[in-house]
Amino acid sequence: FDYETFQKDKFIFRLPKNPEVYFNENDSWAYVIGNRARIGVTDYVQQNLSDILYFTPPEIDAVIDQFGEVGEIESSKSVFELVSPVRGKVISINEILVQKPELINENPYELGWVAEIELTDFESDKELLIGFDKYLEILKKKLEG
Repeated sequence: FDYETFQKDKFIFRLPKNPEVYFNENDSWAYVIGNRARIGVTDYVQQNLSDILYFTPPEIDAVIDQFGEVGEIESSKSVFELVSPVRGKVISINEILVQKPELINENPYELGWVAEIELTDFESDKELLIGFDKYLEILKKKLEG
């Protein structure tokens, strides 16, 4: 991915600048290739949670609604329910995260993806998703708030 970085105080946030990467306002992303999407959480989430200790994946073959829960990430601070940006069926999970959830802290977009979903209606899903520019605006508002 190509990244753009955005700094606020001591925190540096990276965002993939890629037209195939979509975001929702719940700070999740979907990287769409054909009829599949890899999904995960944004840099904002991992920085807020700080040290991620546990990852609970969704079940393989689970059918997920757009904005349905697709796994949990837990740190010493809180539990974050991952909200799926897209609807479809879970076809694989990032098994490595179960043993090494800290990969989400290291790189939430490439190493720390959570699950792969076979898309069932991406055309409708897209209407409720946002691209890089809009998500960057939302992120800046969250950080200033």
